[in-house]
Amino acid sequence: MNLRKIFTFTLSLVIATSALAILSSACSMENSNNQNDDEKRGTYSPDVPRSMVFAGEKVSLTAQDRHERMDREILSFTYSHINTMLMIKRANRLFPIVEPILKECGIPDDFKYLMIIESNGDIEARSPAGAGGLWQFLEKTGREYGLEVNGEVDERYNIEKATKAACAYLKESYAKYGDWLTVAASYNTGRANVDKRIAAQREKKAIDLVLLPETSRYIFRLMAIKSIFTNPKNYGFNLRSSDLYPPLPIAKTITVENSVANWADFAKKHGLTYLQLHEANPWIRSTTLTNKNKKTYQVKIPDAKALHYNPQHTKAYNIKWVTE
Repeated sequence: MNLRKIFTFTLSLVIATSALAILSSACSMENSNNQNDDEKRGTYSPDVPRSMVFAGEKVSLTAQDRHERMDREILSFTYSHINTMLMIKRANRLFPIVEPILKECGIPDDFKYLMIIESNGDIEARSPAGAGGLWQFLEKTGREYGLEVNGEVDERYNIEKATKAACAYLKESYAKYGDWLTVAASYNTGRANVDKRIAAQREKKAIDLVLLPETSRYIFRLMAIKSIFTNPKNYGFNLRSSDLYPPLPIAKTITVENSVANWADFAKKHGLTYLQLHEANPWIRSTTLTNKNKKTYQVKIPDAKALHYNPQHTKAYNIKWVTE
């Protein structure tokens, strides 16, 4: 091989090697960019905390079964984008009402998350079994805890009264179990079922019991949603204050002690539609109120002008929920 051929061959080899290096570098950069893009899109597995504090008690999550159960619920909420996003938006309206009631009744603040997972924060939520409202009371249970439930008035949809009824149930359960996660499990599956499992398995806490699959997931869903609400950005939820739902602007509250022939006429007298009246008082379930027992009802009258949406005036109840 003469010198010209050797030089040509060497030059070709250098060019080919350089091209391969450039291509390899480009592929590496592309993979890196794709990985970053994937993380931005949320296509990754969020970290599972080593422990959680729920209702003042530290719960270790390092045991294999606890880690994996928590992982499942964090993944479920993280990738159920619509429901989880709506939960946070709705909580901005609900938590200012619910938190003071929990405190007044001596119930740990973390039980606001039980309300959230029960109903997704939807005041009008109704299950296939007929449970209704934010706290998902069945008709029978609602009546047992002092709520009026009929075709005209359904106080399971009264935020304040239903929250107080839920607090009464939770306090009774804590007096029985002395453990708040077990209290939460009993809210889901009933005390009788929890009692049966405790007796059969020789354990006192729900987190150590083999429960019905739904209830087993329930207590981890409770901790998972708290973790997400504590810092939504860590799980890919980036909201602005203007994205959140503001509290309803209530102008005044009227005491009603007699019957109401037509709530629509009542609403128009106060410059509202029946829909607007119902939004502020979702416990009103009919256009009439017979009120045979002469009960007293507190009817909220929203400010009709302030009901027009102005996202720029919305404030975040929890600054950690938003990116600003």
